[in-house]
Amino acid sequence: IFSGISVFSLLAIPFFILAGNIMNKGGIAIRLINFAKLFTGNIPGALAHTNAVANMLFGAISGSGVATASAVGGTTIPAMKEEGYPDHFAAAISGIAAILGPIIPPSITLIVYASITDLSVSKLFVGSVIPGILMAVGLIIYALFYGKKNDLPAHERKSAKEVLLIFKDSIWALLMPVIILGGIFGGIFTPTESAAVAVVYALLVSLLIYKDIKIKDIPGIFVDGAISTATILLLVGISKSSGYVITTSGLPHQVLEVFSSFTNSTVVILLLLNILFLVIGMLMEANAAIIMMTPILLPLLDAFGIDPLQFGIMMSFNLCIGLVTPPVGICLLMTNQIAGARFVQTLKSVLPMLLIGIVVLMLVTYIPQVTTFLPGLIK
Repeated sequence: IFSGISVFSLLAIPFFILAGNIMNKGGIAIRLINFAKLFTGNIPGALAHTNAVANMLFGAISGSGVATASAVGGTTIPAMKEEGYPDHFAAAISGIAAILGPIIPPSITLIVYASITDLSVSKLFVGSVIPGILMAVGLIIYALFYGKKNDLPAHERKSAKEVLLIFKDSIWALLMPVIILGGIFGGIFTPTESAAVAVVYALLVSLLIYKDIKIKDIPGIFVDGAISTATILLLVGISKSSGYVITTSGLPHQVLEVFSSFTNSTVVILLLLNILFLVIGMLMEANAAIIMMTPILLPLLDAFGIDPLQFGIMMSFNLCIGLVTPPVGICLLMTNQIAGARFVQTLKSVLPMLLIGIVVLMLVTYIPQVTTFLPGLIK
């Protein structure tokens, strides 16, 4: 168990969780939302578009769907309800937009996958950029259609002076994802080091510039981060033992034989894997699923010539969809609770957006360039 968590790259998990907690309580999240409004204010259903953009920005720092749902949804859902949005739609768009947190780099699920497969975390992060952008664009297009159809309110275009003031107030928050992703993609520091930089930067900005948290608030923020970290790292540590048992038992070879008995087509194998992970995502937390399934399926990837990088992003994206599918669906449950909506209505509202996620998942699955183009370009 100790050797399972004694991995340098896993240090990124507590740091990114801690950075997300500081952002949430330190005023950085609300400033990212205010900045997002500048691009969506005069469009019907403005706050729905803001939701998608803000989740992208917050996800580029936290790497967690639950943290993103809490921070962005906790602010945008009450505002949407005040402007007359249906509470079930507000919960649905906020819940599914929150999965951009673990899809847009940095992603905790991809860090866990990298620790099991020894793949480069940086390559996985770069490869997940296009899928994340495609998902966000799909949600924005749907929100535009829904906003026009239901005559949702648009906001007045802000004056140049107001834009300048909002940008000035948001600049320190906006620099955070720029520093993190720019540092990783530019090779300035590793993803683990970038997570530590994110914590230090968030603390300095929240304490000294925005002054939204006090020194006395810091112990509570650290305790919350420690609890969330312990849950994930205990799973990762135990996976070292379970992975050894799975490998020595011959289960991966048996799984390979079962899949091979169905078909020799890589296309069909990928489809079966997607169906498998969609079901698993409904029943199990994403990190636990990655820990359990990856050692079993690695021989299958080798046998059918499936790129482990593409597969990792495909599996992570698939399991992130599970964050809004019951009975687990923790992001949707959280935003539904914030909105005070009937869960059945929220489920109906989220179905068209889930279809968008499935379409993007198919693109990731069957067009390798969606995940491999940017890593190859940077290389």
